Amino acid sequence: MRSTDVIIIGAGAAGLLCAFTAANRGRRVMLIDHANKPGKKILMSGGGRCNFTNMYTEPGNFLSQNPHFCKSALARYTQWDFIERVGKHGVPYHEKKLGQLFCDNKSSDILGMLLSECEQADVDLRMDTSVQHIEKLEQGYLLQTSAGQLQCSSLVIATGGLSIPTLGATGFGYQIARQFGHSVLPTRAGLVPFTITDQLKALCTELSGTSADALVSCNDQSFRENILFTHRGLSGPAILQISSFWEAGDTVEINLLPDHDALAWLQQQQAERPNSELKTLLGELFTKKMATLLAEQWFVSKPMKQYTPAELAEVADKLSRWQLIPAGTEGYRTAEVTLGGVDTREVSSKTMESLKSPGLYFVGEVLDVSGHLGGFNFQWAWASGHAAAQFV
Repeated sequence: MRSTDVIIIGAGAAGLLCAFTAANRGRRVMLIDHANKPGKKILMSGGGRCNFTNMYTEPGNFLSQNPHFCKSALARYTQWDFIERVGKHGVPYHEKKLGQLFCDNKSSDILGMLLSECEQADVDLRMDTSVQHIEKLEQGYLLQTSAGQLQCSSLVIATGGLSIPTLGATGFGYQIARQFGHSVLPTRAGLVPFTITDQLKALCTELSGTSADALVSCNDQSFRENILFTHRGLSGPAILQISSFWEAGDTVEINLLPDHDALAWLQQQQAERPNSELKTLLGELFTKKMATLLAEQWFVSKPMKQYTPAELAEVADKLSRWQLIPAGTEGYRTAEVTLGGVDTREVSSKTMESLKSPGLYFVGEVLDVSGHLGGFNFQWAWASGHAAAQFV
């Protein structure tokens, strides 16, 4: 039987940072994962460029049944702390927009940095190691694994959520939480595209690949970024953001003219360009194809002078308050994050330690803390991993 101070299950963002941070405190750390390679989600994130944090990170960027929980960890390990580490390793990066920081080159720069820190700190990293059983000892935990029996005084669960199962995501962390008396709040896919199956499906399919700047709202939340039409429905940053606040049956409202008072703009066009067709004018705001399809499928496209005030108001309403009820989402297959998870009311916000089972810690996405799109989920991984590492 192999014995060590700390065992961390899960070699993703939170697990890797927790591992070398704890090891740098002089703890003997073993990091194990059932996958064949560490950091798979890091590698595919941000379109292969890893949106590793956000300069404007604050607690309001996170969803949780217990919204105060994330504050302590985020305050003690900030985006600036991680940015400093990235700079120290000479990883080139840039702000894409809205404070989102991406690697100039590729995601493997961030993974390489984390693995290099683990190596320098003598972290014992073991891939292809699955855990069959965990039991609590008088002091610490005993794990039955494919690499034999392992014993530790502190056990960290950094196994992530259910999103993107092709990268190895499982519900293992929730299973362990329940085993040791924790409540697991209902989970669902977040930051995920919508599927459309009603009469709008044809429009989405025709416009597949087209994007437009829009203000998307649902359940008193609004996000302004691009929406993207797809063969299955709607995607793009604004849709992914709002999906975390949407539940089955809810109406989503989309303002396709977020920079205009739609009715005032149409009235102005009618006065100044009475002979221009509606689709021609919309073509100056959207792609020609999108303008034509909207004008023909939603309205009767005709010269502006032929619209009555009531018809013009109807066009304005449709463009600024397009309402739709998605059939569903694409689910965990393409979701960037899992909403819900281990109830944080049963975990210390200072140490990430279980309040039910001493020596057991939870970090990262397995907890009921989910960030907005734009680097916030990585910052939660770094901050929660760092918080636990101070106490394991």
